[in-house]
Amino acid sequence: MTMRFRGLIRCAARPAPFGRMPRARTMAGRMHTTMKIILADDHALFREGVQYLLASLHEHAAVLHAQDYAGAAALAGQHPDAALALIDLDMPDRAGAPDAGIARLLALAPTLPVVVLSACEDPAVIRGVLDAGAMGFIPKREQAAVMLGALRLVLAGGIYVPPTALGGEARPAAGAAAALLTPRQTEVLHALALGHPNKVIARTLGMTEATVKAHTGAIFRALEVANRAQAVRAARQQGLLD
Repeated sequence: MTMRFRGLIRCAARPAPFGRMPRARTMAGRMHTTMKIILADDHALFREGVQYLLASLHEHAAVLHAQDYAGAAALAGQHPDAALALIDLDMPDRAGAPDAGIARLLALAPTLPVVVLSACEDPAVIRGVLDAGAMGFIPKREQAAVMLGALRLVLAGGIYVPPTALGGEARPAAGAAAALLTPRQTEVLHALALGHPNKVIARTLGMTEATVKAHTGAIFRALEVANRAQAVRAARQQGLLD
């Protein structure tokens, strides 16, 4: 046996340094990313049903339960890396207007994507919640597929507005797109028309850049456009910037 061949055998047999993880195992570990989801509802049975559905949203979903707004706020503070929060609108400690609890939660965790689950389908309430900063509103009567589709939209940076949000209001003459925009999104649209960057819009309107991006995405979808220039042109054509 040559010296070179014996050297190769010694190198192959040499154990890895203590504590070093084999590469394959490390790569496998990276694949198992947990998605933390805060779920707040004062009905435990409802939470358990939603948790079962969330397993279809992400293979490694970790659902963090709360039974009121205070519990949801505590979880948001303990888990700043939470990907999403599903919040029942009418919990015992809400206090104030329907959107008051959501506004307080977002004041504590402004970058947390919040989606409201509620039996209420009043268009005015839905718009109030969205204006408060929620990224979506899902009526509790909706089917599981609708809920999962809405959550995937929000996780992709969009805003889910249910069809019932338009049910109690007349559509503006400017067209359906105007009815799909919340007042805050309309403000963002006007800022886009002025050519302001996201940072300036966020500072002017008192919101985070992430929220500006989410509102901008919702505007693009409502106007069926792909960029800012197209959005401004379409908005002018529909009289949304008059």
